[in-house]
Amino acid sequence: MARSVRIIGIPMDLGQNHRGVDMGPSAVRYANLAARLRDLGHHTADSGDIVIPGHYALRDTSLSERLPLIEKACRTAYDLGREAIAAGEVPVFIGGDHSAAIGTVGGVTHRQRVGVIWIDAHGDCNTPETSPSQNVHGMALAVLLGLGPAELTAVGRPGAKLPATDVVLIGVRDLDEREKQILKATGCTIFTMRDIDEFGVRTVLGKTLATLAHLDKIHVSLDLDVMDPLDAPGVGTPSQGGLTYREGQLVMEILADTNKLHSVDIMEINPILDMQNRTAQMAVNLVASLFGKKIL
Repeated sequence: MARSVRIIGIPMDLGQNHRGVDMGPSAVRYANLAARLRDLGHHTADSGDIVIPGHYALRDTSLSERLPLIEKACRTAYDLGREAIAAGEVPVFIGGDHSAAIGTVGGVTHRQRVGVIWIDAHGDCNTPETSPSQNVHGMALAVLLGLGPAELTAVGRPGAKLPATDVVLIGVRDLDEREKQILKATGCTIFTMRDIDEFGVRTVLGKTLATLAHLDKIHVSLDLDVMDPLDAPGVGTPSQGGLTYREGQLVMEILADTNKLHSVDIMEINPILDMQNRTAQMAVNLVASLFGKKIL
């Protein structure tokens, strides 16, 4: 099924400490995302990048200094996502760190509830009170669930953007101790890497889709650190024991078969830490499968 796809770059590096993730959108474009989607028959347009100050523009990089800039960028992402959905497009947001999802997920859920599949090594469910690092990319899901700084929970519209019943996490394996308590308390459905090891991708995706069966649309928020760093070295917070390339492909192929795709995040690619753009190329391959590329 041909779709109209809107590519939106969010070169955000304010949500974490590793320089280089702001170049993720360029790396993904260099890996020919638009051409791959056009080859699959989709109509593709690129809105370019949101203008966001980098860490180099900050005085002390404190959370209080970064919050207004993150809020502004997320508001822009929210508006662009909402506009793309209203125009009948499938927005593909390329980052940048995962704090951008505060805006992207908010925007694509502006008019209707959407199931969110958060594919990530981390839970991203910290708050300023629990986060050892104070990095906002580790708070993004908490904010979307209505927890965290008021500046961020109010982006686009007041309060939570998602009920826990609409969220499934896949591939989780690296959580802070207090974050574990928050995640359990939210009631989100969580499939850790142990679940994938024990039951396999097919079973986990079957349970995921059953959990979200009450919704007609799905947003895929893909943090590339969910992949094993042997396959995806170009991420800021690598965690050993992640998804293999083939497991990642199977996730995307199964989701493509649902015909429920609403919108996509491609986050946390850091080309400075990569080797010959391997991680961005993998991301493009995964997204191509999500948009219908088949082996046969």
